[in-house]
Amino acid sequence: MKLVVLSISALVASTTAFLPSSGRRAVSATNSAPRTSPMFAEPEEEEGLDLDLGEMFDMFDAADKGVDFDKAIKEVKKES
Repeated sequence: MKLVVLSISALVASTTAFLPSSGRRAVSATNSAPRTSPMFAEPEEEEGLDLDLGEMFDMFDAADKGVDFDKAIKEVKKES
């Protein structure tokens, strides 16, 4: 009797191990809407400072001295 219970529980455990998880269901014919992935999505436009190497070092020096960021970037951009 113990062997039968053990065999049935092992069978149930092995069959549930290969079932698809509830979070990721297989694609069905009723849900055929195309999904966009981030890989093919339009890139978001990023705002940047576009500094060259010398301007970056000037900004690092200003940060070390504790100069306000907006004031430092105006001075760096004014010099170039």
